[in-house]
Amino acid sequence: MAEEKGEMTVEEAGRKGGHKGGEKVKEKYGPEFYSKIGHKGGQKVKELIEKGKEEEESR
Repeated sequence: MAEEKGEMTVEEAGRKGGHKGGEKVKEKYGPEFYSKIGHKGGQKVKELIEKGKEEEESR
C-alpha cells in the first residue's frame, strides 16, 4: 500500500477510478468516435504491414 497518508499507487487509483473515464468519453463523443479511431488504427496497421513486406522483399 501507499507509504504516506494521501498517496496511492497507480494500481489503487485505477481500481478507485474504475471505468468512469471511458464512460465520459463515450457520452461526450459517441460511438462514431470509436469507429473513427478503429479505422485510423486499422489503416496504420495495414500501412506498417505493407512497409514491412517491402523491406523484406528488398533484402
